[in-house]
Amino acid sequence: MTIQIGDPIPEVVLKRIREGVENIDTPSLFEGRKVVLFAVPGAFTPTCSEKHLPGFIKRFDDFRSRGIEVVCMAVNDPFVMQAWGRTLDAPEGLQLVSDGNADLTRALGLEMDASGYGMGLRARRFALYAEDGVVRALFVEAPGEFKVSSADYVLEHLPG
Repeated sequence: MTIQIGDPIPEVVLKRIREGVENIDTPSLFEGRKVVLFAVPGAFTPTCSEKHLPGFIKRFDDFRSRGIEVVCMAVNDPFVMQAWGRTLDAPEGLQLVSDGNADLTRALGLEMDASGYGMGLRARRFALYAEDGVVRALFVEAPGEFKVSSADYVLEHLPG
C-alpha cells in the first residue's frame, strides 16, 4: 500500500558516501527536520539527469531558505549516486542517497517494475515533503510523466 499524507516515514537503512560508504537510517534523515525527498527511477537516465535532479539543484537555495533539506534517492548503489551528483555539480548539502535494495521504495509502496528496460525493480518518480518524520505532502508521477515531482511544482505546493 502506498504511503499517505499523515503517515510516518518507514524506518529503513539507506547508504550514502561522505567519508566512505555510510549507513544512514531514515529517523536520522527525517526526525526533527523539514525534508523534501524526491526519487528518480535511475541515476544517469535521461529525464532524471536532464530535468529532475537539475531542477532541485537550481532551486536548492529556495528550499534551504525555507528551512527544508533536500534528499535525492534512487535504487542505485552509493557509488553511482556519488558520481551522478558530481557529474551534475550537486551542491554540498543536497544529499544523494542509495536505496540499493529498494527497501525504502518498497516500504513506501512506490516501487515499479522496470524489467522491460533491463533495470529491474526501481522507485517510481515521486517527491514527498515530511516534517519531523511525518509525510505532509506527496507528489507521485503517473507512469512516464514528469510534472508533479519537479522542484518548481513541489515548491509551489508545499503546505503552510
